[in-house]
Amino acid sequence: MLVVACPGQGAQSPGMLVPWTEVDGFADALTRAGDVVGLDLLAHGTTSDAGTIRDTAVAQPLLVATALASLRAVLDVVGTTRSLPDAAAGVVDVVAGHSVGELAAAAVAGVVTEDEALGLVAVRGAAMARAAATEPTGMSAVLGGDPADVLARLEALDLVPANVNGAGQVVAAGSLAALAALADAPPARARVVPLQVAGAFHTRYMAPAVDELAHAAAGVAPHDPVVPLLANADGAQVADGRDALARIVAQVARPVRWDLCQATLLALGVTALLEVAPGGVLTGLARRTLPGVETLALKSPADLDAARDLVRRHAGTPLTAQESQS
Repeated sequence: MLVVACPGQGAQSPGMLVPWTEVDGFADALTRAGDVVGLDLLAHGTTSDAGTIRDTAVAQPLLVATALASLRAVLDVVGTTRSLPDAAAGVVDVVAGHSVGELAAAAVAGVVTEDEALGLVAVRGAAMARAAATEPTGMSAVLGGDPADVLARLEALDLVPANVNGAGQVVAAGSLAALAALADAPPARARVVPLQVAGAFHTRYMAPAVDELAHAAAGVAPHDPVVPLLANADGAQVADGRDALARIVAQVARPVRWDLCQATLLALGVTALLEVAPGGVLTGLARRTLPGVETLALKSPADLDAARDLVRRHAGTPLTAQESQS
């Protein structure tokens, strides 16, 4: 049983798409995605520096476009007009995305089209960047420590556990002063690592961005998932397209519970996790929290053969030789 996982903000790195430009159709796919969002995503993925792609308005569209194009490459439909949900249905048993990756997952599931996901992520990224600029806030990873002690310390400082990722990792979000106090006096047996993000995502500080995204989402007619989709809010499988889109909008100002998504994957009996590009973060979490589940991070085209093999061995309906060449 195969899950496809779509990474969230922070997974991007300078030059990450350089090797992908040698995959037939990939550069064209990024160019088309860039036309939808009004950004040169191909340039951002190949030549832009770290500071440029750290910008929320750039990072989020870049990540969603990369996730979708790389999964198309795995399924051998990059550069074709075949819809991604059509290619994934019966092959991908369940899909989930972390934070902004949830929009990519929604496109894989068929809740929204790829162009609709790109249009929404462009609004999301720009709106979150504007919301972050109104007040000095940030995020820090808290690694280790007793979970109860960590949450109590965050509450005492008026910080929010914005990402509860499992494997002893919680991301705290809030004012820079409170984050500094957390770093100065962390919970017992925990260390605090400041993150290079522009603001306190998935907290009340993002309320203005929720309003902007909701306005954009009102112009989209969502469909029920054709590939089972998990929600960040509680790890539940969402069967109604309208509910799925509403959850994605609200999630901008609510904590991401990736720990609950992973708990659902265990309950479903998932046997393999494929993290699409730029893979690595979610695979690392899975290796520590999903015992017995085979994992693969799609980091470059060199991983495509291994990813296709993983699909063939674990998918509910394995790819046949004919399908893999279509």
